[in-house]
Amino acid sequence: MAAPEAAGLVRGLCRALLFLSQLYVLSGRASLSSHSQAQLSHPQAPRPEVGVVPRSTHVPASKVPEPTGTPPYVNLCPSNGPCGRLPPDCVSCKANNSCVYGKPVLLECQAKPRVHCIGPESFAINMTCQFCWQLPPSDYTCSNATNCKTVSCPRERYRANCTVKDHVHCLGNRTFPKMLYCNWTGGYKWSTALALSITLGGFGADRFYLGQWREGLGKLFSFGGLGIWTLIDVLLIGVGYVGPADGSLYI
Repeated sequence: MAAPEAAGLVRGLCRALLFLSQLYVLSGRASLSSHSQAQLSHPQAPRPEVGVVPRSTHVPASKVPEPTGTPPYVNLCPSNGPCGRLPPDCVSCKANNSCVYGKPVLLECQAKPRVHCIGPESFAINMTCQFCWQLPPSDYTCSNATNCKTVSCPRERYRANCTVKDHVHCLGNRTFPKMLYCNWTGGYKWSTALALSITLGGFGADRFYLGQWREGLGKLFSFGGLGIWTLIDVLLIGVGYVGPADGSLYI
């Protein structure tokens, strides 16, 4: 009888513990649901971010600063002169790309802002229909090169940057590159070189004058190649075949 009573007592305790655990679980779910409903019914206001200041990108038109600097072309433009005689950098013209090359064309131009001139600001200019790089050499100026040889075969060329003169109107860019023949001088005179070759050529004075000191030493110690080298140099300098050592032209 003792064993069945003990087994029944254990079963009762297990049932009581199971009942209490289920009751505890149900009560916890109820409290969680009530807390979530309270949060939904009373939402919290969003917290403002610290240190962030709202900015607007819109600037009123009355507060936009006006440009006060002077355009660079204004310093190149003559003041109080006729508008029709302003340099090309001081006027803006409507390009006429349908003109016939080499034929005269009429362009409608007007003075640029902040350019002061006399007469109507809108005027017409007569010019020849051609691009700036097609102008004759007398209408533009180019940079000179001092590192190429003018006396060489074939004749050397160099890349120059050319700019159209102020009074000349043309189409396209007024500054352009151009391949030109070497044409510069270092101050050597042809008459002086020829005179030294005739009088003191046997001592290499002509070669020393032209900057060719190696050849000058050779003529000096060989007495002008016994006269043969002297005669040859007179002919070569006379026809201009022998020139300065730096490659420049005679004056």
